[in-house]
Amino acid sequence: MNRKHMRGVYVVEFAIVGLMLFVLLFGVLEMGRLFFTVGTLNEVVRRGTRLAAVCDIHEPLILRRAIFNAATESGASNLINSLDTSDVTLVYLDANGAVVASPNDGGAGFSSIRYVQLSIVNFPFTLLIPGFGEGFTLPAFRATLPRESLGRHAEEGVVPEITPC
Repeated sequence: MNRKHMRGVYVVEFAIVGLMLFVLLFGVLEMGRLFFTVGTLNEVVRRGTRLAAVCDIHEPLILRRAIFNAATESGASNLINSLDTSDVTLVYLDANGAVVASPNDGGAGFSSIRYVQLSIVNFPFTLLIPGFGEGFTLPAFRATLPRESLGRHAEEGVVPEITPC
């Protein structure tokens, strides 16, 4: 066989090897995005739970700060475009782990709070590679911490001078 008849073989070999190379390359990129997203969501629930344990229960900035937005920014997260404060659920729990129905300032609900829990459930991860499906739903992310100050001072009648969360 001479080289003139072999030109088509090189093109076919390159097409097969190139396709496998690009699938492997984009697969590695998607796995990197998935690991980044999972790590970021873990940090969001940890950070948000920590903020909720030390900030006032009526502080509207807790969830914004949890998703890595500035206190003045609203909308989607700066790190994960599809993550919004509506995806994050903050609940206050009693000593038995039941949800405190009304964690108001002065009533029995506030004094029964023992734990703070933040969760992200059914977060969708969309793939960027066309032809490999639309994506899938990530498992639930939860973090629970014991309550700390909840924005209150230990002494009765003392109003703390705390900067907003």
